[in-house]
Amino acid sequence: MTISNLRIDPDRLMARLRALGQVGALAGGGVCRLALSDEDKAGRDVVTGWMRELGLDVAIDAIGNVVGTRAGEENLPAVMVGSHIDTVRTGGLFDGNLGVLAGLEIIAVLNDAGLSTRRPVAVGFFTNEEGARFAPDMMGSAVHQGFLGLEEAYQVRGIDGVTVRDELQRIGYLGPEPVGQHRAHCYFELHVEQGPVLEEKSVPVGVVEGVQGISWTQYRIIGVSNHAGTTPMRLRHDAGYVAAAIACEARRIANQMGGDQVATVGVNELTPNLINVIAAEALVTVDLRNTDEEKLKHAEALMADFIETAARNEGVSVSSQVLARFEPVVFDREKVDSVERLADQLGHKTMRLPSGAGHDAQMFAPNCPTAMIFVPSRDGISHNINEYTAPEEVAAGGDVLLQLVVENALK
Repeated sequence: MTISNLRIDPDRLMARLRALGQVGALAGGGVCRLALSDEDKAGRDVVTGWMRELGLDVAIDAIGNVVGTRAGEENLPAVMVGSHIDTVRTGGLFDGNLGVLAGLEIIAVLNDAGLSTRRPVAVGFFTNEEGARFAPDMMGSAVHQGFLGLEEAYQVRGIDGVTVRDELQRIGYLGPEPVGQHRAHCYFELHVEQGPVLEEKSVPVGVVEGVQGISWTQYRIIGVSNHAGTTPMRLRHDAGYVAAAIACEARRIANQMGGDQVATVGVNELTPNLINVIAAEALVTVDLRNTDEEKLKHAEALMADFIETAARNEGVSVSSQVLARFEPVVFDREKVDSVERLADQLGHKTMRLPSGAGHDAQMFAPNCPTAMIFVPSRDGISHNINEYTAPEEVAAGGDVLLQLVVENALK
C-alpha cells in the first residue's frame, strides 16, 4: 500500500468514541466528565489503556497531561496530535474526544500497515481544556507550553472549592514527568467545528486559519437588599438591575461592532434571589471574543466604561476578576496550506475559517508549526448532549489528519 492510499477505519474510531462516551454518560446520549473528577479519572484510565494496547510509551506530567509516543527511526521531536477528553457538564461525545481518539486511530493505521516513520508520532490529551470546573480553560496545554506557571495552576480553586493540585493527587494523575518535557516538532488537532458554517455550506473539511482572542471577566456587584414593594425606584441600589444591564450592553456592543465580535453573559447569580426582594449582590461573567486583538481590546474598554457608569448611577460597587485572556492566534501558513492541499487530493471540498472556540492548539502555535482541521457539527450544536458529526464526516477529517501526520513524520 502506498502512503497516499492510507485511510483510517471510521468504524473503529466511532466505536472508541461511543465507548469513551459511556464514561460519565448522561441520559439522552451526552456525557459529563468535568476536569479531574471521578469521571475524568475513569476516562483517562480508558484512554491510557488504549494507548498502551497500541504500544505507545505513556508519560504523565505534573499537571496531568498524558502523552503517548510511538517511536520513530530517529530520536527527534515528535509530530504531535492532541486535544482533550474533559467535557462541560452537559457535553457531547465529539468535542475534544475526536481529536484524541483520531490520534489513536492514526497510530492503529500505522501499526496495521507496519509503517515506520523518521520522527516519533505522539498523541496527547491535556488537562482542563474546557475550564468548566477550573479557570482558565486550556490549562494543561498552557502549562505544557509555558504560558501558565505550574504552581499558579495548582492553586486554582474550582467551582466546588477544591484545588487543581489536590484533585490531581486524589485521582492519581499528578504525574512524575516535568511539564513541557515532550516538545513537538509540529502539532495538529482535529476538532468538530462547534458551529453551523460547514454544515450550511455542505463542506466536509474546514481549514482553520487561527483562533479568535478570548476575554473572560467576572464581575461582583454589591448593592442594598430591600423590600420590592415599599422602596421607591429613586432610592434603590439594585445589584440585579446592573447585572441585567450588563447582559444587555454586552449584546449591544457585539451588534454595534459587528464582524467577528461576539459577547456572552454566561453566569448571572443573584442574592438573595427572591421574587420580592431587591438583590443585594449579583455575580455575572462576560465572555468577549474577536479575531482581531485591537477590536477585542475596544470591546473590553466599552464594556468596562459602561459598567463603571451603570454602577455609579445605581449607587452600587463593582469588583472584577479576569478569569482568562488569550490573544488571537494565527496558525502556521505552510501547515494550513497543507491541510487544504491534502483535503483536495482526497477529493474533499474545503473552506477556510477561524475558530470561534478556544483549543489546545492555540497554546502550541507560538512554539511550533500548528494547524487544525474542522469537521461539521450537525445543526451547529456543541456543548450539548445532541452534539453529532456523521461517520463519513469523521472519516473525511480523519483521513486528512492521517495524511498530514504521515507526511510530516516521514520528513
